[in-house]
Amino acid sequence: MVAPLIVPYDRRWPRVADDWMARVRAGLAAGSLPAGSAIEHIGSTAVPGLAAKPFLDLQLLVTQIPEPSRLESALRDAGFVRALGSRPDSPGVHTDIPRPGCSGDRHEKVLLFADTSEMPDPIDGVILHVRRADSPFADFVRAFRDWLRADPDARARYETTKRELAAGFADAADYDDYTRAKSAFMDDAQAAMAWTGR
Repeated sequence: MVAPLIVPYDRRWPRVADDWMARVRAGLAAGSLPAGSAIEHIGSTAVPGLAAKPFLDLQLLVTQIPEPSRLESALRDAGFVRALGSRPDSPGVHTDIPRPGCSGDRHEKVLLFADTSEMPDPIDGVILHVRRADSPFADFVRAFRDWLRADPDARARYETTKRELAAGFADAADYDDYTRAKSAFMDDAQAAMAWTGR
């Protein structure tokens, strides 16, 4: 498997994310799913100035997670299919990796993916994370994004970490190891952010 490259920040990413969020809302409405649920742009492409893999991460928060087949059906016309991961313990596929200090059963999620590599947009894919509105991980990724937006030094350290890990895992048999390795930075960041979960 070839590891995705980390590319310089692209000013078009927020606009592209807005377009994809509109597609998700339209698909949910057409599928009689709760289109009023909160959806937002998360992840590295949501942090101005931060280099990233050219994949948009979107987070959809719902009171109750619908049946995955209903979600996939509602969003199929928008190009989404359910992501099942390369192996059963692929990080973030069926459940989120619990944050230190968080307990409970609120880590369930559904992951969908749209391959955009053949489209003119400056991204190779869109990852839709469907989480419960009371998910502590949902709060964490939002707080982590906002912390990186506000702290240039933290943003630079994270970019350096990601580049080093991407190079180190470029030939890995399972690229999920890159995702697992980023957890150490996030664990340290949690303390710096004074994030306590809920």
